Amino acid sequence: MKQQKLMGALALTGAFALVLTGCATDSGNTGDNGDNGDQPAETSAADYNPQPRENLQEGGTVNFAIAEIPEQLNSFHGDGSASTATVSAWYKPQILLQEPDGTPYKHDAYLDEWKIDTVDGKTQITFTFTEEATWNDGTPMDWTAIDATWKASRSTDEGFVPNATDGYKEIETVEQGDTPKTAIVTFKGEFAWPQMPFLTGVIHPDMADPENFNNGMIDDPHAEWGAGPYTVDEFDASKDYISFKPNEMWWGDKPLLDKVTFTGMDAQASINAFKNGEIDQVGVGTKDRLAQVADMDGITIHRAQQTANTLLEVDADKPQFEDVKVREAFFLAIDIEQQKTIAWNGLDYTEDPAGSLTLFSFQPGYHNSLEKAGYEFNVEKAKGLLDEAGWTEGEDGIREKDGVKLSVVYPIFSDDPTQKALAQSLQTMQKAVGIDLQVDVRPSNKFAEDYTSKNWDVAGLRFTSSDPFGAAWFCQLYCQDMGLNLSGVQTPEMDERIKNEVESITDPVEQTAAAMDLEVEIFQSWGIIPLYNGPSITAVKEGLANLTPEPYTGLDLFGVQPVENLGWEK
Repeated sequence: MKQQKLMGALALTGAFALVLTGCATDSGNTGDNGDNGDQPAETSAADYNPQPRENLQEGGTVNFAIAEIPEQLNSFHGDGSASTATVSAWYKPQILLQEPDGTPYKHDAYLDEWKIDTVDGKTQITFTFTEEATWNDGTPMDWTAIDATWKASRSTDEGFVPNATDGYKEIETVEQGDTPKTAIVTFKGEFAWPQMPFLTGVIHPDMADPENFNNGMIDDPHAEWGAGPYTVDEFDASKDYISFKPNEMWWGDKPLLDKVTFTGMDAQASINAFKNGEIDQVGVGTKDRLAQVADMDGITIHRAQQTANTLLEVDADKPQFEDVKVREAFFLAIDIEQQKTIAWNGLDYTEDPAGSLTLFSFQPGYHNSLEKAGYEFNVEKAKGLLDEAGWTEGEDGIREKDGVKLSVVYPIFSDDPTQKALAQSLQTMQKAVGIDLQVDVRPSNKFAEDYTSKNWDVAGLRFTSSDPFGAAWFCQLYCQDMGLNLSGVQTPEMDERIKNEVESITDPVEQTAAAMDLEVEIFQSWGIIPLYNGPSITAVKEGLANLTPEPYTGLDLFGVQPVENLGWEK
């Protein structure tokens, strides 16, 4: 978990997305992007049609498109994705929710108490579950859920493959309180971000077994390990389809809908499905997609700022990128401003430089880490670095060394025209310095498999943040073996520095400053760079309210809303 971030296939344009934050990876072909117009649209606020339950009707169906129904359906697993988290939110417990500004608060149906104290110099959290809170298999929801989540997420040393260990690894003990319904979480000392752990929920105690945790939910949602207002109705991995129905065991506010469906679709299929009335919401974050829905009746267009980062990374484990000079040259050859212009064409949008994967430009403590690291668009400097690395131009302009061409593969997982234009632009930029960038168009449902197996030399991704605690997730992005940043430039030495120079600081302001400073050095390894953030623009069937309640996605900034409150206006 990083800033509650999630990894998903949201490649360069927003068609794929990563999630950093106790979450996963996913390919979200929503087409959410932005542009560079003369009168930028205001996107600084959430725009999700918030409505009180009394304004909404009971009943009805909502159909959503999703990049894919991922193979790994455990959102706490390292191979989980943004799509995994979206699916999970509809049938797994949302014990903590978040306001659009990122402020967490307890879901009253699950928790009677959630409080944070300092006891004997150590940070302590108390969770008390409601008497009614029960897993779908009849197991009481109690302190064992907190204990199981901690044990599965605290390290990779016990056979688990967690999405992230941040926060959890700082916990010393999880103990039963006065009754089994109360869990006492004690940290090893004072901890700067106690709101962070468990923000993405809890797991069933049966999942505190490495085999169940790692493999039990592969192509199997295990509805009995869920709890909440909805439960799984139909699931078909071969058709990329899952649906949910009201859960008869639910004890809280009645879910408003009779049925919720998710179907895996690529970018073009999703826009066609929306136009044909087959789905009720679709991303229209490119000029082309926005134009395709412009004349539709009975829809609304929602735009909100994205708490996300589009980034580019190279694989330093590949021979072409072993030399840091080649990696630096690759990035210096990229005109980020041109990439923004293409990504946001026709959307009347501008923003301050991204510059960091830790904080957004609107957050206190932000600085442009990438600029401080030495990034600038500089073709001549890039050429000089390649010369120094021993790569010389061949007759066709492509550089060679020891008879091998400097050729790299860059896959894109969408047929979206904006993604293709971005990739072609990147290809042209690299050709200007003598690097042959081969663009490989692949199906969107291959993103998770190809990304995690490093079936690429260059990857374009998106990290979506669901909370504002940037420094809290620093390790998830920049430590070794975390499953998100696969650039291969991470080292044991940097892991130790992150532990000693960032995570050891208990004051959140000081820890954030230390993380921002260290990020500058990390960028100088030239494995990964931020490109931009961008707006979220979504077309929605008129009357649908409390949109995008899931983590890591949507129109509500850092918000995580109760799924039982999504529904149709009266």
